Order: sequence, then C-alpha cells, then structure tokens
Amino acid sequence: MRYRARVQYDGTEFAGFQAQPGRRTVQGELERALAHLNGGRRVRVSSAGRTDAGVHATGQVIAFTWTGSMPGRQLGQAVGALLPRDVAIGPLRRVAADFDPRRAATRREYRYTIWTGPRSPLRERYAYGLDERLDVEAMQAAARQLLGRHDFSAFGRVKHSAVRTLHEVRLRRQGHLVTIDVIGDAFLRQMVRSIVAALIRIGMGRATAEDLANELRSPGRAFAGAVVPPHGLCLRRVAIGSPGQRTERRKNDKGHEQDLHAEG
Repeated sequence: MRYRARVQYDGTEFAGFQAQPGRRTVQGELERALAHLNGGRRVRVSSAGRTDAGVHATGQVIAFTWTGSMPGRQLGQAVGALLPRDVAIGPLRRVAADFDPRRAATRREYRYTIWTGPRSPLRERYAYGLDERLDVEAMQAAARQLLGRHDFSAFGRVKHSAVRTLHEVRLRRQGHLVTIDVIGDAFLRQMVRSIVAALIRIGMGRATAEDLANELRSPGRAFAGAVVPPHGLCLRRVAIGSPGQRTERRKNDKGHEQDLHAEG
C-alpha cells in the first residue's frame, strides 16, 4: 500500500531532508523508523521538497510504499513513536501506487522570519536576527517585480530550466518580527533565501525595486549570490493537485522534472 503524510521538523540538527551517508537527515530518521517496523528492510521515503541543512518544515509531504500487514492507522502511530523529538508525522493517507509528492505538488509555500529587536536566543533559533529596522513597505513594492513566470537563474542554483512561477510574495511586520511568505509552483535551490536577501537589501535602503528588476534579468547571480541563513526558513505548506493536474504538469515540464524540488 502507498501512503502519504505531512511531516514537520526542526531542521537545526539536520543536514537537510535528503538522506546522505554518515549525516543525520530527516529522510534518514523516517526510513530508520520504518525499517525497524519492517524487519530491518529499507522502506524508501520520497518527499515534495529536499530542504537544505538548517531549514524547518511544518507542511512537508512525504510518501512511501508499505508491504507489511500493519494497518495504516497503527503504522502511523508506530512510526511516530519511533521518531526523534525534532520530527513528527501526521496521519497516514492511502494514495495511488504511483503517487509521487514531488510531481503531485502544485504549490509550495515558504516563510522566512526576521527578528529586528534586541538579541533573543529563543526567537533567533527560528528567525534571522537583524539589528536594523526594515522598510517593509519598500520591500513589498519591490517584490511585485518577481511575481509571475520568469527565468529565476539569478536567484538559485539550477541544472536545467530555471523558469518558475511566483504566485505571491507577502510581507508582514508585527512589532520587531518581520515575515516574508513566498508562494510558487516550485523553487530552485537557495531561491527563497536569495530573494529574501535581495529584499532585505532594499529594506535597508541599499538597493531599489529597479535594481531588483535588473538583477532578475542579469546573467549572473543576483547581488553577488547573497543568501540569508537557513534557520529563518520554513516550508509551511505543500498543495497537492489532482491526477489531471499532475499529468498536465509532467507534460509541460518534460525534461526538467529533476529541478522541480523545493529549495533550502
């Protein structure tokens, strides 16, 4: 049986989601728990996004195929009991045998959090501490340059096509806390952190919306490849589409599917 589930994790102590030899990863912890319940045999876990080291998630989507006899509800509870404190799994849901969360995802939503107040070790575990007030209104106005479908190679690492669609970039300030929500169909590696770094530069008065538009069209990396630290980034939600939407997406992105991963 094929199952999917939502997973959340504190990325602080992980080398990213994807399994890596000799390193602690979210995929590694999930597969270790499943293998324990499967007589030591590996159960491969796939995900909607390969978040990088230090990046968190509250809405990651994973899937795996289970060949054992344990019912889904009991299996989900057993896996949850075996996971470490910094990973949690939601209820399991039956899906088609060919379900792939990466291809099924139609939208991904990230949030980057910035703390601009006095030094706060607890807040700054999940937020980028920045001792400078930001012009959030200027940042929001500049972000409109990025909406729509563009070649985002200036803002991320890419092997093939860098064309992506940004549906929304939303900024909010609440006291000393500034959040930047970035919603798109898919992302290049480091794309969100590169966009946030550019917007912070604008919020500090060191660049303009026109500069951002020019950097988007530039052949090299935007603003010399500046990125913000990973610990302020969280994958909040992955929207899963219908089978018809997945078929159309595979048709449109044929040849570039390996780039349709979430960034970190």
